[in-house]
Amino acid sequence: MSQKQLKEAFISNLNGTSLLEISAGLSLPPLCLLCRGLLLILHYLHHGKTVSSRTYSLLLDFLVLVSPLVFSCTVLSPIIFFIPVILAAFCAAIFSKIYSQTKWKARVPLGQIVKEFQKARLDPECIPAITVFRVYVNVLTSISILAVDFPQYPRRYAKAETYGTGAMDLGVGAFIFGNALVCPEVRQKPHRTQPRFSSLARQVFSVWPLIALGVGRLLSVKSIEYHEHTSEYGVHWNFFFTLALVRLAASLLLAIFPKHKAWLVALAVAVLYQLLLSTTSLKMFILHGSDGRGSRLGFLDANREGLFSLFGYLAIYLASVQVGLWLLQRRSSVRGWLEALGGLALAVLGLWALPQLCQAGTEPVSRRMANLPFCTWVLAQCLLLLGFFVLTDLSLVFTKLLVKGCSVPCCWKVVQPPDSRKTPGMEAEPVGRQDKLSQPCLISAINKNQLLFFLLANVMTGAVNILIDTIHSKAAFTLCILHVYMFFNCLIMYILHARNIVLKFW
Repeated sequence: MSQKQLKEAFISNLNGTSLLEISAGLSLPPLCLLCRGLLLILHYLHHGKTVSSRTYSLLLDFLVLVSPLVFSCTVLSPIIFFIPVILAAFCAAIFSKIYSQTKWKARVPLGQIVKEFQKARLDPECIPAITVFRVYVNVLTSISILAVDFPQYPRRYAKAETYGTGAMDLGVGAFIFGNALVCPEVRQKPHRTQPRFSSLARQVFSVWPLIALGVGRLLSVKSIEYHEHTSEYGVHWNFFFTLALVRLAASLLLAIFPKHKAWLVALAVAVLYQLLLSTTSLKMFILHGSDGRGSRLGFLDANREGLFSLFGYLAIYLASVQVGLWLLQRRSSVRGWLEALGGLALAVLGLWALPQLCQAGTEPVSRRMANLPFCTWVLAQCLLLLGFFVLTDLSLVFTKLLVKGCSVPCCWKVVQPPDSRKTPGMEAEPVGRQDKLSQPCLISAINKNQLLFFLLANVMTGAVNILIDTIHSKAAFTLCILHVYMFFNCLIMYILHARNIVLKFW
């Protein structure tokens, strides 16, 4: 068996993992973010200044925000349920230290602090959780696309063949979800009237890099005979094409139907597609081809998974547009966001129950077909992760109010004092101060060049696979390669961010 066939077999015929294990893994990025924020506040408390060195800031961000994720999906995966507990305990210890050192200065009862926190006013123009969500989806995807080729990455985390829930199955849907949160239809100001098809026109212009990247990936994979999983998207199709066409189709539908009814359009698309899968021979065609033996004759037959899964991804995108519109409703107080967290929790519970009902009544989750259970599962997990990030931000806001003058990058700014009576040690910063004291931040760096980060990760993944026999690598070597690979990607983004370079010209 050739090296190409070995690597293809290594990522084929897998069945995924449990929903609970994936949810446990989703708690890690918010805990890493909380840990980084608390460490920065503790540093300010001890030294009276923020971490100004770009080198130290990059190392801290990489070691706290990225490195734990590499370990958790490789050598620490057998204890994945214990890692969140350990991180949470560490965060609790840091917070306890901060609170104990500020309590004697403020001399304010905890109940009074909580009341002032609930009244705190936040910057309504910025929702850090959206940025952090999109960046972390990119980071987790970049780790996984290379780690999956090493034996230390559990096979249950890789993409399932037909039915199942792997961590990488969620990554594909989360990418669609993250794109929809910041699409033109969501970002458009409600009081501005624009031509109905203006967003579609912008999408036509903005998706051409995705199509170019899709063509480039297709040509490069075929020319060097790089290993590929055909049943994932098909012979010629890839995720760049899927993302481009979903964005175009969604903009067209949202130009026809009111965008505040996007969830209804999403529901209609998902249900109609599921009915076609359940009542016609479409499912058999997707799984077994036109001849029932896995034929790949003709463009439709050769790329049937990629083409028909567009309907499921379109439903996810449209539902995510509705989420984006809801998130951007003007909430300027902590109390408002605590109520929003309650709404998110209810939505997660409802969507969590739907896949169970769908699996009982129709079929299990299938990324390959992007069926209705897959759509509801992706939405539930994405809302759960988003809710975790909002909770993390609010926790950091509370801690920042305890330590006068401190700031945490990629976290909510308190734009005015919580109350007209300024509680000692709990004054908020002016709106403009955060910009003047802007700190180096890996999340901001990746956010500025997200597509470049993803493209660089794909190119480096290909280079590593060509140069190294990944399947037979030892654990120490695997961890070394993954850390060097991720650090190089992050370093490039960090340098571009430091020089204020955004490589986007469309």
